Amino acid sequence: MAFCESTKITVMSLFLELGLKEPINKALTDLGYEKPTVIQEKAIPQIISSTDDLKAFAQTGTGKTAAFSLPILQLLDSNSGNVQAIILSPTRELAVQIGNNIKDFCKYLPSVKVTTVYGGSSMEDQIRSLKRGSQIVVGTPGRTVDLIKRRALKLGNVQWLVLDEADEMLNMGFKDELDKVLEATPDTKQTLLFSATFPREVESIAKNYMTNPVEITSGQKNQGSDNVNHEYYAVTERTRYPALKRIADLNPNIYAIIFCRTRRETQEVADNLIKDGYSADALHGDLSQGQRDSVMGKFRKKTIQILVATDVAARGLDVTELTHVINHKLPDQIENYTHRSGRTGRAGNKGISIVLVNGKEKGKLRPIEKIIQKKFVEAKVPSGKDICQNQLMNLIDKVQDIEVNETQINEFLPNIYEKLEGLDREQLIQKFVSLEFNTMLAYYENAKDLNDLSSRDNSRARTVDENMTRFFINIGRKDNLNPGKLIGLINEQNIGDKVEIGSIDILDTFSFFEIDKNFEDKTLEAFSSNQPDFDGRSVNVEITKKERSGGGRRGGKKPFGKKDGGFGRRRSSEGSSSSSRRSSDSGNSRGRSSDRPDRSSGGERRSSGGFGRKRRES
Repeated sequence: MAFCESTKITVMSLFLELGLKEPINKALTDLGYEKPTVIQEKAIPQIISSTDDLKAFAQTGTGKTAAFSLPILQLLDSNSGNVQAIILSPTRELAVQIGNNIKDFCKYLPSVKVTTVYGGSSMEDQIRSLKRGSQIVVGTPGRTVDLIKRRALKLGNVQWLVLDEADEMLNMGFKDELDKVLEATPDTKQTLLFSATFPREVESIAKNYMTNPVEITSGQKNQGSDNVNHEYYAVTERTRYPALKRIADLNPNIYAIIFCRTRRETQEVADNLIKDGYSADALHGDLSQGQRDSVMGKFRKKTIQILVATDVAARGLDVTELTHVINHKLPDQIENYTHRSGRTGRAGNKGISIVLVNGKEKGKLRPIEKIIQKKFVEAKVPSGKDICQNQLMNLIDKVQDIEVNETQINEFLPNIYEKLEGLDREQLIQKFVSLEFNTMLAYYENAKDLNDLSSRDNSRARTVDENMTRFFINIGRKDNLNPGKLIGLINEQNIGDKVEIGSIDILDTFSFFEIDKNFEDKTLEAFSSNQPDFDGRSVNVEITKKERSGGGRRGGKKPFGKKDGGFGRRRSSEGSSSSSRRSSDSGNSRGRSSDRPDRSSGGERRSSGGFGRKRRES
């Protein structure tokens, strides 16, 4: 008890030294905070002592929420019911997480009220909460603007504007919403920008929204965590999924997020894993808010071992014990790799970030290495022998560590001993191992070397997704085009709702993008009808049937047509009409047969029964 009290005093004194008052420190002690992180040590005194705008850069998982919210709690007027701080977040999950964290921090500040506003939830309930008075409002840009327009949210007395994950808000197309929120806030406010990455877009935010900001960093900008090792596996499109399965089988205690680029890819990978007997599920923008909350709750409780997610959907998922982050495909913007890999290696734990790359994608690793200031280590796709060895040893470890409850089993032991008396020690072990492992041993008995397949096939042209149409556009890197700007340009053409955007390749003088083939004609017709320009340059969009390299000839183009259309933004977090929704009202509507079919992708074939995996309950 004396040790606990001593620890509490030490923890409290550490945060008191940063200028925080006793009620806040008491709440931090209750929450188990031991000492401030680097970003907290730098940001908290800076915000408390100065009204200067602030740019703060820190890796994911380093305590950014506490770094900006604790000094705000220290300074705000709890006797006033006016909104004094508005905190903007790119996704509803992250907004909810921030709001809950702040409520925990002000546990002993009963007069401080926090309201979280976001799409996909009752606006009436949020309006009622605002009318009761809230000093701090946390919100997504879309819902925040909706409430401002309804005059339910008044920001005339705001002293602090926080832009959390500001780069991601721009990537998701929220520039117009940011402008509207800024217009509703007074010029005298203090703007605080927090981000884990430092792309050019963040500089544009600082230039447009901030005045002579002070800059602080925790470590180096964009640098990856020291607790994360980075590996890559060379695959082809044919071996990508079989390689993913083998990595999961090699790690029996895996607890991982698999990142995909599109909603369709996310769902397909999750469905395949579920059919193959893995404890997995999907998280993406086509799920309802109830479905997303259910999936995230199961993942936090480890009912699900593998979560397959898009970048946007995984924002706000705070899990500290991930063993692996697996990049099924690299993100369109390489800076987002830092966000992904930062999901593991948290709270002092070690983690592994894995990338599956084909021959063409391998070149994208070098610029990521420059950002994270670490080298990727090439790993070989594990063989069947490697996997069986790991799985066997994992089972033996469990047998050694299991606690025997003699009281419960004593009455059964005599019959068991009598039944097994004819078997010696070696025979018992062999039969025990065979009982547990015959299925997996048979499955991997004649498994192909996927590394040989990768080396042979990586020289081939990229495999085209039959559900997508690949388009050529006559602007590129030299026109200052990036994936975010290209997505914005596509959005502006109003092609149609629920359109899936696939891979994006930005080259020097031209680029490629993929769109759901069902919107092929509408895409051409929208660009033809609108005749858009990009920074004064006329834009030309055509279908290309062949992959092109710089200076190469174009193949298989389709001329422009003309027709009206609309386009659903690739922004699934707001719960607005721009985001497609699943048709099922309750639960995931995917088929989950308990009879797992044989699979033959990439030489892999699994017999029924499964091994070392937790079967997912319906």
